[in-house]
Amino acid sequence: MNFRLTMVSALALGAVAVTSGAAQAETKTLYIGMNGGNFERAYTEHVLPPFEKANNVKVVIVPGTSADILAKATAAKDNPQMHVMLLDDGVMVRAIGGGLCQPISDDAVLKEIQPAARMKDDMAIGVDMGMTGLAYNKKLFDEKGWAAPTSWMDMADPKFANAVVFQSASASSFGLHAFLMFNRIQGGDENNVEPGFEKFSDTIGKNVIEFIPSSAKISEMVQTGEAAIFPLTPTAVNNLKDKGIPVEYAQPKEGSVVLAVTQCVIANNSEPELSQKLAHYLLSADAQSLALDHGNIIPSNINAKAGNEDANAKLTAFRGYMETAKVLDWDAVNKNRQAWNSRWNRTIER
Repeated sequence: MNFRLTMVSALALGAVAVTSGAAQAETKTLYIGMNGGNFERAYTEHVLPPFEKANNVKVVIVPGTSADILAKATAAKDNPQMHVMLLDDGVMVRAIGGGLCQPISDDAVLKEIQPAARMKDDMAIGVDMGMTGLAYNKKLFDEKGWAAPTSWMDMADPKFANAVVFQSASASSFGLHAFLMFNRIQGGDENNVEPGFEKFSDTIGKNVIEFIPSSAKISEMVQTGEAAIFPLTPTAVNNLKDKGIPVEYAQPKEGSVVLAVTQCVIANNSEPELSQKLAHYLLSADAQSLALDHGNIIPSNINAKAGNEDANAKLTAFRGYMETAKVLDWDAVNKNRQAWNSRWNRTIER
């Protein structure tokens, strides 16, 4: 009898081991490219876990700037290593043009997405709606008795000599947005940037203390008092304020520039159905509510709700900013971007 019991126990344990092994074998891994920092933290800790649990899948974030992620996807176009990627809208236009994306499949959630977030044929859809405007060093402004900025042209005010921090227009969406708004104010548009290039150096350019490739250094420069005013998004401002950095956002009277973080399902990836399922989840009200509450990430889903008063205040402010936000002609921008980059590096940041 003892022998029989031992055999039954062994068989039972073996069955458990086989079942456990099968369950582990069925766990799939998806790779999603996106910005690091706040975005990566909010998604890793709060947004992705419910999807992973519900679908027995592990989602691994590949962090990097939009340019980094695009380069990785382009290099692996014939054998995609990622399944979904999140890129700034202008960069996403290039990704779509390069054949890296497939349409996001039809789903009930698409009816909940604000129209401005949906790119043509749903090749990509925004998961984070934002805009580039102005930010300023609140502590420094208070000490100097300066009023909050109201115009992009405030960066050309002589009182800000050696106190303007400007992101490189050849490397940063923020810098490009600010330059193109300056260009519009000077009479140009995305098909004619001559006014911007002719006048930038003698106006805003003469006040710039440093051109930076990304916004990572702004926190340090605000705390040392070097940075007084700079292009930035409300989301980035809120993230800095959460860390105790004395900054505030100001909506320029000429309007901010819409900056959406969009997602696309990578064409010919190894898990097409599961990738689409992940894309639909990231567009859901539940996912975007988590992103708002834990990452200051502004939802594109009209049914997403703020979970606390602070998040609700940020969402209300954002909707006000959107009333005057401008959309760039990305076809014209991407057609000429390489030439602009070379000219910017040669004549502005020389």
